[in-house]
Amino acid sequence: MIPILGLAAGVLLGLVFDPTVPLWLQPYLPIAVVAALDAVFGGFRARLDGIFDAKVFVISFVSNVVVAALIVFLGDQLGVGAQLSTAVVVVLGIRIFGNAAAIRRHVFRA
Repeated sequence: MIPILGLAAGVLLGLVFDPTVPLWLQPYLPIAVVAALDAVFGGFRARLDGIFDAKVFVISFVSNVVVAALIVFLGDQLGVGAQLSTAVVVVLGIRIFGNAAAIRRHVFRA
């Protein structure tokens, strides 16, 4: 129940304050969101498997976002930011769909 209340509060605050993302941060935001989603799906899968550890989740969440942002930053510095962004999204997307499949199998026993 607490995560749902937190999500609702975050959406409400976002609608009320209408935050803007600085121009220099815009290329990194989608990658950070995908990296965070990877950690969230991995944490949910671990919870269903009975092996969830909050410390591991927080470290995974933060490190996924930082590493993904660093890869995109490095790509920008090398002039291949779009290609490395695509690579990060593909790799994390594969992980997200793998975790989603495991969650589906666990929930629906299929």
